[in-house]
This record gives sequence, C-alpha cells and structure tokens, in this order.
Amino acid sequence: MKVLGLMSGTSHDAIDAAVVDLALDESLRGQGPVLRGRLLHHVAVPYPDELRQDLAAALPPHRVDLAAVCRLDTRIGQAFAEAAAGAAAAVGGVDLVASHGQTVYHWVEDGTVRGTLQLGQPAWIAEAVGAPVVADLRARDVAAGGQGAPLVALVDLLLLAGLPRRPGLLRGALNLGGIANLTVPRTGRGGCAAYDTGPANALLDAAVLRATGRHYDRDGALAARGSVEPLLLARLLDEPYYRRPAPKSTGKELFHHGYLDRMLTEHRAAGGREPTAPDLLATLAALTARTVADQVRLHGLGEVVVSGGGCRNPVLSAMLASELPGVALVPSEAVGLPWDAKEAVAFAVLGWYAVHGLPSSVPSCTGARGPRVLGAVTPGPAGPPSTRAVPRPPVAATFRPAGSLN
Repeated sequence: MKVLGLMSGTSHDAIDAAVVDLALDESLRGQGPVLRGRLLHHVAVPYPDELRQDLAAALPPHRVDLAAVCRLDTRIGQAFAEAAAGAAAAVGGVDLVASHGQTVYHWVEDGTVRGTLQLGQPAWIAEAVGAPVVADLRARDVAAGGQGAPLVALVDLLLLAGLPRRPGLLRGALNLGGIANLTVPRTGRGGCAAYDTGPANALLDAAVLRATGRHYDRDGALAARGSVEPLLLARLLDEPYYRRPAPKSTGKELFHHGYLDRMLTEHRAAGGREPTAPDLLATLAALTARTVADQVRLHGLGEVVVSGGGCRNPVLSAMLASELPGVALVPSEAVGLPWDAKEAVAFAVLGWYAVHGLPSSVPSCTGARGPRVLGAVTPGPAGPPSTRAVPRPPVAATFRPAGSLN
C-alpha cells in the first residue's frame, strides 16, 4: 500500500511529505510480522509567507477569534492539499493519505492534557489527491487519558526492534524538532517510555527571529560565535517542566517567544548580564543539549538514533555529543530514514495502522488507559479504503529508500 504521510511540526516552517510503500512481511516464523517500508519520495514544501505569518500570529501567547481559526483551518488544509497532490503525482498516485495537520494548541493543565487542536481540514486533501485521508490522530489518545504525544513512539519502537541486536546495548530514538522527544524501549521500571524532554529548536528559532528576522540559525552560524552564559542557563534549567515525571508533553503553548522574554527579564533583574544574540543562541543550544542528555543518562542508553531539524545545527550536535561521551549518536539515515522525513513517514505508518483497524497508541508512553485506533477517516471518491484484515500487528519495522538492494 502506498501511503502518503504529511506533517508540519512546532517549527511551522514547512509541510513535510513522504510516500512510503508499506507491506507486511510474515515470512519470519516465530518472530512475528515485520512491516517493510520503502521510501519512494519525500519533500519539504515551505508554507507561503503570508500563511506562515498568520499562523505564527495565532499561536500562543497571541489570542485569536474563531473567524481566524476557521480561515487557518481552510488555508492550512489547502496548503497540505497542494503539497499532497504534488507528492502523490511524483509516484503515480497513492492509496491513502495520513495527515497530522498543524498543531496550534496543546491544552495542558498540571501535567494533564485536556485537549489538543490540529488545523488543516482533510477534505481539501481528499479532493486534491483523490484518496482517503486519515487525520485528527491525537484526539483519541487524549480522550483515553493520554498525552496525545509523542505519537511517533510506535514507529520508534518498531524501528529500534528491527535493528540487529547487540547484547547489553540499550537503544533509544530522539527527534529534535521544535520540541525534542525521546523514545526508550525498556526502562528501569519495565515497559517503554516516550515523552517530550523540552525545547529543541523552538526557543532557538524565537531568538533568531527576534535578532535577525530570519526563521532559523542556518548551520548554527550565530550560535558558533557565542559563548554559554552560565547564569542564564541555570535560570532556564529551573523550568518545572523538566522535573515532571513522564509521560508528559509540551509545545509552543509553553516554550514560545514570550517565555523567552520572561526568562531574559528575570535574568536581568537578578543581575545577569545582557547576552548578545550569539551568546543567547549558544546558551539555548546548551539548554537543549543538557535537557536531552539528562534523560538519555537517566535511562542508561548506549546508542540513540537521532532525527529532526536539529540535526542540521552543528553547534547543537556538538554540544549533545559533548554531554554524552560514550553514547553513540546515530543519524536516522543510517537506519533507512532521512532525518527530515522520519516524522512524515511515522504518520504514514499511523495511517496504515488506522485503516487496518490496529491500535497505534502506546499506553505506557502516552499514559492512556489502553491502546486505541487513532485517527478519523475522510473517504476518497471511491469511499473508505479497502484493506484486508491483519491477523497480528507488526513486531518490528525496517525502512529503505526506493531502489535500495539492502
């Protein structure tokens, strides 16, 4: 089945589209089925400038009315539809689309997720592509008492299970998007865990935008010219979120430009020096590296598969490596998934699970009362997707690019 996954994360810079040919391999007797994925196409389609500006103006700490929400739902849906149509055409059509949409608010009170809202009306995608669309993938997990995030835990766990086993080696998976999230297959308490560790690029991007008008620090160039401000770093590390136990999730409802302004105001009031833009970026990169590394150390991981936009920031990568000597940081490309395609591929897999009636939430990771089938289906022109029953869910997954002989 050719499934197109669509994703736009907390950096809200582009729509990531990935087409994966997914098939269940039941030939490994005694081990359980393996989901084989062949990545046919992936692309990042930037949001139109005006739409991105309007989207940023609607995110916390800003307030908007329902008219703005309605317009954004339609315009984001149309942008997703255009990206989807192009990706589907590149592979001669797809059987199914799975759209994450754009998160505009994640409602968290005292560590409990009360609701979550992703915009991007899927009907526009179904019309443009001519295929069924699975969307609204987080809400069911939230309704079952879960965090609704990180949903990529399922794919991380399958991917890690598909790697060659090395006795005594504990592996994890890390994604450095706007928010950093970590997946751990085995914890000291038993079972698995997956949660947001804190900001990855969210505060870095906010600082760059304020200082330069650019949306991100290309190649970490500004951060490379700066030095870490220890007092500011200590204040940032005092954020209560980092001390909350998992499962937990966060986003730009907490880590936004207003949060950064408040931290800087408190820093100055305590007698701290005003950081230059390079120093601020170096300090924020150190914040991400420290908060991620603390969790990697907590679980005793010896190898971490890393993906996400933070991979293209050499300053952040170097700081993370410095924090974790002896831990192998493996780029996701090495296991068949380009760093900028993994989350879109993950949502394609979640869509495949949905139309096969398979639960794709992981209760020990999200905190839900039990596993749930995620997503709602918008039928295509021919109606709902037609699939055969899957007797047993996959126990592992492997991915490779189109044309690969491995």
